[in-house]
Amino acid sequence: MNRLKKLSLLLVAMVLSLAFLQFKKIEKVQPITADPEKIYTEKCASCHGEKVEAFVDRKWKHGNKKEDLVKSITNGYPDYGMPTWNEAIPAKDIEALADLIVEGLKTVEQYSFTKDKKKVEGPAIFKSEGMTVLLDTVVSGLNSAWGLAQLPDLNFLVTDKSGTLYHVDNNKNKTAITGTPEVLAEGQGGMLDVVIHPKYAENGWVYISYSKPKMVDGKKQGTTAVVRGKIKDGAFVEQLEVFEGYPFTTTKQHYGSRLVFDKKGFLFISMGERGQEKIFPQDITTAPGKIHRIKDDGSIPADNPFVGKDKAIASIYTYGNRNPQGMAMDPATGLIWENEHGPRGGDELNIIKAGTNYGWPVISYGINYDGKPITPISKKEGMQQPVTYWIPSIAPSGLAFVTGDKYPAWKGSLMVGSLRFSYLNRCIMKDNKVVGEEKLLLNIGRLRNIEMGRDGYLYVSVESPGNVFRLMPVK
Repeated sequence: MNRLKKLSLLLVAMVLSLAFLQFKKIEKVQPITADPEKIYTEKCASCHGEKVEAFVDRKWKHGNKKEDLVKSITNGYPDYGMPTWNEAIPAKDIEALADLIVEGLKTVEQYSFTKDKKKVEGPAIFKSEGMTVLLDTVVSGLNSAWGLAQLPDLNFLVTDKSGTLYHVDNNKNKTAITGTPEVLAEGQGGMLDVVIHPKYAENGWVYISYSKPKMVDGKKQGTTAVVRGKIKDGAFVEQLEVFEGYPFTTTKQHYGSRLVFDKKGFLFISMGERGQEKIFPQDITTAPGKIHRIKDDGSIPADNPFVGKDKAIASIYTYGNRNPQGMAMDPATGLIWENEHGPRGGDELNIIKAGTNYGWPVISYGINYDGKPITPISKKEGMQQPVTYWIPSIAPSGLAFVTGDKYPAWKGSLMVGSLRFSYLNRCIMKDNKVVGEEKLLLNIGRLRNIEMGRDGYLYVSVESPGNVFRLMPVK
């Protein structure tokens, strides 16, 4: 009886164990959620980015059709870091997840312009929501028109990235200004932005940002610098360097650099992190990866957020920025806005606030250029979230608010240039938020800059060949 009793107990234990294991197996494959977007957020976003559209920037090793995605998610590719999900996500939910990714890719097909498509040249007419505009050529024959500044007489100053500052009159004649600083016109460097002093009519000050060269131990190095001067008899004179970013580096990318005066007459300077995200952006003892604020003569405002902080560079206004290439003041509010390049995805639009950390590279919505995550997080306490971000990356450049009455359907919109996809992106704004977007001037070329002119017209510049266009409303 004892033996039979022991055998019975053993059988009961085995049955209970099998039941438990079966329960665990069933429990394991219960749907995480009926919502594929939530599945993506919970299981996929940490490696693949928070927006499904991020997949558009990746190379597909195993196919991008639904059946390919189902196979990849189900079986995984452990050797490449892709886990197996067949025991954690039910088959029907894997199919729903694959559908979500496929549909997400369809939504970004509009970004895929053919490489052999010819760039639009002026004059040309473009239609948008409520507006039709004519592309009127202001100046042509440049290499890369980087900076634009309209003078009180409505003529222009235009920087060519190759290293020349031009004066452009109303008859489309351009004259090279002599005596400008030597620039390091290599990689992303060169002559960059140009602005005039808010009281230019009184003092004649012109400000130029550029990549400044320096030989260190026999190696050419560079940094972002800003110089002011006056134009007299076709020459740039009375020069004073008002900003030099420390330190110089051998890298040839991510200089920034936009210049904007605020309503108080302070000059804001954007500087990229020089492609060294692990070193500069979070270090306030260095200048790269920051927005700086100075007085018009280069001295430091007493209320800058890091004045008096041990070893901090006093001109720093914000930090944790990647490569800000667009910056503008909202004339209605006085707020300074900037856009900055993410890596692959995660371009940002931000409002600039004193002392704020914008997170790069600790947080990001983008991935590395090799397809691997830069960081597993996109949010962290103490680090500012962007107003909006773009996936896939549009490579944002110039930035301008539409004012005046010449563009009634666009009034109050924030215009963003796209280098990557060759269009002008209109951000529809409400209460400092982007509530809609419209793509304008498709295939115009690598759109480098946008300026709201003193004459009430919008001006855009494009690269290779470099042209400046006026957007003329058509009734």
